[in-house]
Amino acid sequence: MIGARRFRRTWQRLRADVRVVAERDPAVRSLGEAVLAPYLPALWLHRVAHPLHRRGHRVAARVLTLLGRLLSGGCDIHPGARIGTGLFIDHATAVVIGEDAVLGDDVTLFHHVTIGAVGWWRDRSRQPGERRHPTLGDGVVVGVGASVLGPVHIGGGAFIGAHCLVTSDVPAGSRVTAPATTAPPRAVPAQSARTETPRREPA
Repeated sequence: MIGARRFRRTWQRLRADVRVVAERDPAVRSLGEAVLAPYLPALWLHRVAHPLHRRGHRVAARVLTLLGRLLSGGCDIHPGARIGTGLFIDHATAVVIGEDAVLGDDVTLFHHVTIGAVGWWRDRSRQPGERRHPTLGDGVVVGVGASVLGPVHIGGGAFIGAHCLVTSDVPAGSRVTAPATTAPPRAVPAQSARTETPRREPA
């Protein structure tokens, strides 16, 4: 009976994962296309690997997530990460989700996003059991190339813009953006001085 309940719960999550692709990816025209979203192999194998990791089968869990990364083209989800329903990862390339990261429901990540730790030089000074990775609330959006680092909390509905570096808490519903790149004004070449030859009047 317990196995049947677990199967139904897993099946509902898989359906939610596919449905969210169809809802959020404008390039997808059918559920058949949605099933082929590049990040889904990594996410689905993570759903299998996470319980194994919690039970201490760390090597088996790592093998599954490595396979998921290969099948997804570089979406690296640690088996220890906790991920809610409705995660959408657009393009999936070079996405990293760290060991004790927590992602709520309906989170959206774009490519080249890191949800990770600050670095080993900081982590080695933490106490055993102290968190190293971020917590993202429900409905958070993290834009292209952004990094959310350390044990910070991103409140529900927050928007992290492209190429932001976030190392502190972000309140729910907030919008964080990086300065946009502007092109320098175009240099106008100085006009060269022209020497006029005096005109000779006809005799």
